[in-house]
Amino acid sequence: MTTTTENYGDQVFTGSGTPGEGEEVVLTFDDVDVRFKTEFGSVHAVKGVDLRVRPGEVVALVGESGSGKSVTSMTAMRLLPSNATIGGAVNVAGRDVGQLSERNMRRLRGNDVAMVFQEPMTALNPVLTVGTQMVESMELHHVARGQAAVDRAIELLEMVGIPEPAKQMKKYPHELSGGQRQRVVIAIAISCDPKVIIADEPTTALDVTVQADILDLLRSLKDKLNTGILLITHNMGVVADMADRVAVMFKGEIVERGTVEEVLLHPQHAYTRMLLGSVPKMGAGRGQMGISVREEVDHDAPLAIDLRNLVIEYQRMGKPPFRAVDDVSFQVRKGEIVGLVGESGSGKSTIGRCALGLIPAASGEFRLLGEDITTMNKRELKALRKRIGVVFQDPAASLNPRLPIGECIAEPLVVHKVGDRKTRQDKIYELLDAVQLPREVFNRYPHEVSGGQRQRICVARALTLDPELLVADEPTSALDVSVQARVLKIFAELQEQFGFACLFISHDLAVVDLLAHQVVVLQNGKVVEAGPRAQIMEHPQEEYTQRLIAAAPVPDPIEQARRRRERHELLREQGEEIAELRLDDAQEFRATISDEKDQF
Repeated sequence: MTTTTENYGDQVFTGSGTPGEGEEVVLTFDDVDVRFKTEFGSVHAVKGVDLRVRPGEVVALVGESGSGKSVTSMTAMRLLPSNATIGGAVNVAGRDVGQLSERNMRRLRGNDVAMVFQEPMTALNPVLTVGTQMVESMELHHVARGQAAVDRAIELLEMVGIPEPAKQMKKYPHELSGGQRQRVVIAIAISCDPKVIIADEPTTALDVTVQADILDLLRSLKDKLNTGILLITHNMGVVADMADRVAVMFKGEIVERGTVEEVLLHPQHAYTRMLLGSVPKMGAGRGQMGISVREEVDHDAPLAIDLRNLVIEYQRMGKPPFRAVDDVSFQVRKGEIVGLVGESGSGKSTIGRCALGLIPAASGEFRLLGEDITTMNKRELKALRKRIGVVFQDPAASLNPRLPIGECIAEPLVVHKVGDRKTRQDKIYELLDAVQLPREVFNRYPHEVSGGQRQRICVARALTLDPELLVADEPTSALDVSVQARVLKIFAELQEQFGFACLFISHDLAVVDLLAHQVVVLQNGKVVEAGPRAQIMEHPQEEYTQRLIAAAPVPDPIEQARRRRERHELLREQGEEIAELRLDDAQEFRATISDEKDQF
């Protein structure tokens, strides 16, 4: 075993070793250690990680934000910043990454190892068409050129299930849906037939049905092309659905590893048990994770939201208006949580923005707290907003980075001229206590606290004016599972304490099943089904609702396999296609790419 040292930029890679002889692996991490030099000293991000990925195998690397998952994976692509010092060895397809020159490393990326990033919108160039980016990738890696590359790109888009691929080639990333963008990224990843794909949180921001399609596509990719996949995620349902083996990371170290059944069904480490205990489970309903929500509400309580035949339209230059919300009717009573669910583009957030007076209604009635907002002027709307709180999806973007946390929370009090400085400070301290944050964060800035703490700060700010109605738009979708569990517990306790009505907008059906009293299901701006939580979640009547619920993964590999089979049967019954790699002959696919590379 030899030891090597290579410098590239200011980044230093020192390591040794190759996989054991006779052991067929496509990706190996051998005692990988990563430190970052910062102005505050050295940060030890990854500590002695050993991991193997074999052909046709999915290895899930799981853990919360900051555990070192993505840093570990980036060493295989040699994409860490220049202040990183890497120890140990990373081997891709029999080649030691640390020994490669920059030129050979560029060849390795794409040809032997490819990456599917978490957010396809940022992974794709927004000013280049999809076709241009796919052709560029193939030309850079000598797979094809000119019209041959264009033809290959169309073929790849068709393989990953994008309709009318020749037409989609001319579109820009923003013109595609989130699921289509992720399919484009997967198509680019397989364009050079890599031996291993690193999928870094590939489904985090996707709806449950789109997520299920992407997972089906990745599964068929490893089955048909025998590609190894390193799956990085904190979603235990995705792990149960995809993984063959699992490694759990905590503070830079792998604390538990084994088959997916061993780790998820019989966890040994306390951290793994904590992660699994923080995941709300579909069908388990109330009482999970120590979260208590009253099943019954007062049906004679006054209405906080009363929608009747609501229509919301967006005007378009030179085109007929786009109808985002079409004839929607439902109610939310005081003390009640109503879950508004559906896929992206169904109109959920549009209704939420209309409730805040940010979007006008084209027709119908929208009564908030007894007032018809469709007939109110700006002054009247501002007075009404004093009675409404809002929690946005991204806490980092909804807090002013230049204001201390105390001032961020006090902002609604200042805008509505409530109280003086002393009473505002007392109110802020009271709310910090309510959301279980130390009072010391009062003078900190948003970037100095964690994501879960920022979301709790947003909840505190939403409650500063003792609102009668709270609009929560995907408030936990970007959080780690344990942080989400704490935020949901605090949210349920605050709702019980303050008794506010809540419109809870989410695509996480397990969270809705845990919290909501009533559920409203939206599709393409229309209500397809509505009713009590138990009725909708346990006995859905509409095909769309059935597909949504069937697509939600659960953190039990045996149960999830059964749910996946049932979902596929349901799709066939409803005449829908199952997402899979449309590839009849893997050997022919590989031979074609190999021949095209040889021509260059």
